[in-house]
Amino acid sequence: MRHHFSLAVILMAVWLLFSGHLDPLFITLGALSVLLSVYIGYRMEVVDQEGHPVRITTRALIFFPWLFWEIIKSNIDVARVILSPSIFLQPQVFTTTARQQTAVGRTIYANSITLTPGTVTIDVRGNEFEVHALTQKSADGVKTGQMDRLVCRMEGTL
Repeated sequence: MRHHFSLAVILMAVWLLFSGHLDPLFITLGALSVLLSVYIGYRMEVVDQEGHPVRITTRALIFFPWLFWEIIKSNIDVARVILSPSIFLQPQVFTTTARQQTAVGRTIYANSITLTPGTVTIDVRGNEFEVHALTQKSADGVKTGQMDRLVCRMEGTL
């Protein structure tokens, strides 16, 4: 039940954010459309812990600012490599193991690797991720396991 309630709250917040209308008619129509959407999700049995992971919401508020900062730092490093003729590219493909217990956790980890400039998750086989890195520094950033630990902590498995 809390998944349905939190989904309704999130959908209503997104609706208000995107619509920008605060007239009573618009708010009523938005609330009705949200309730209809949540009801359809309930009937289809698609609102569950895996599809709408409420338990990671508060921990995500810590992880995503860290990820945003990592993206900024990686952007600077990639720009430095591209603009500086003295720094050579050292592309490499390596395998890393994901310790997340759920599909949502592994998806967040794989996408976090890809969002960070200089690295791309190119294949996923169970808990093994094949990663392409542009430089040794970007490869070392994944190999340290810090991102893996933070995603596990957000997921609640660490």
